Order: sequence, then structure tokens, then C-alpha cells
Amino acid sequence: MKNKTSIMLMDEKEFRKNLEKLADDILKEFRDDPNFVLIGIRTRGVLLAQRLQQIIKASTGKEPPLGTLDITLYRDDLSTLARHPIVHATTLPFDVDEKKIVLMDDVLYTGRTVRAALDQLVDFGRPALIRLAVFIDRGLREYPIQPDFMAMKVQTNPNQVVHVCVFEVDGEEKVIITER
Repeated sequence: MKNKTSIMLMDEKEFRKNLEKLADDILKEFRDDPNFVLIGIRTRGVLLAQRLQQIIKASTGKEPPLGTLDITLYRDDLSTLARHPIVHATTLPFDVDEKKIVLMDDVLYTGRTVRAALDQLVDFGRPALIRLAVFIDRGLREYPIQPDFMAMKVQTNPNQVVHVCVFEVDGEEKVIITER
């Protein structure tokens, strides 16, 4: 098997620094807003949203409510995923009506994941607004979806994969690009 080359975009120190910058950017808009909530898209978007929640609490003393979305059943490629895709729980411990939602995902690529998340969110109610936060924007969009907050933008090609590694899943924190 051929070895895949990888490019390091962020090491652990840069990972933490970029997450703190992302939290600061979000707080510029939502610091004192009682309707501000975080919602992460499974899996890594949830873990990053949890980190943002902790950073925001440390900075402001207030912990924004946190929800999780599993968009599996809302995907437009569900039939190609697996014969029996695994669906995890969506947990929204608050009413989304009139909330100001920051939707968190790890990597923004085609926009299809975010489109599915938006479809699911509006099935739960009518938020006042939804802002998109991503850790990495890698370009190459298929849908007209852009992030409101991002840690890093990087130009990629379709043969590359951006990996956001988080400790809970990968045992380390870093961002790398590999070839398919």
C-alpha cells in the first residue's frame, strides 16, 4: 500500500489557539445575548462545540446551552452511506424558537452537511437566526453556504481530505490534509 503524504495545518498548540480565537469571534456578536445557544453537528462538530462552550464559560462566567444534531437521516446521500446507517440521538435541551443559534461543524466542504443540518433544525422550530461556525473552511462548495465564523480557511483540491483530529476520537489534537 502506498504511503499517503500529509500536510500539518495545525499542531496541538495552534489547535487550542484557533479554538480560542473562534470563541472570541463568536462572543463579539453574542456575549450578552440570553437567546444564544450552541449546536454541534455529530461527531467532531459536537466535540468542538463543547470546547467552545467551556472557553466561553471561562471567559464570561456564563455557559451557553448546548445541543447536538445527528443529520444522518437528512443527508441527500443516505442510500449510498450504508445498508443500515447508524443514527445517533439529536439532543436539543431547549426550544429552538427565537434562539440565536451558532451551528458548529469541523470542516466545511461542499455545504451538503450544513444543508442537512439546516433542514433538521427548522423541523424543530423557528430560530431567530442561525450562524455557521466551522473549524476549517476548505472551499470547493457545491451549495451556496458560507461560514460566519471560522478558525482557518485553506485551499484544497477534490483529491485531498482535511482531518480535524480531536482527543476524544483520535487521541490527539491537530489538523492535517492527506491525499485520497
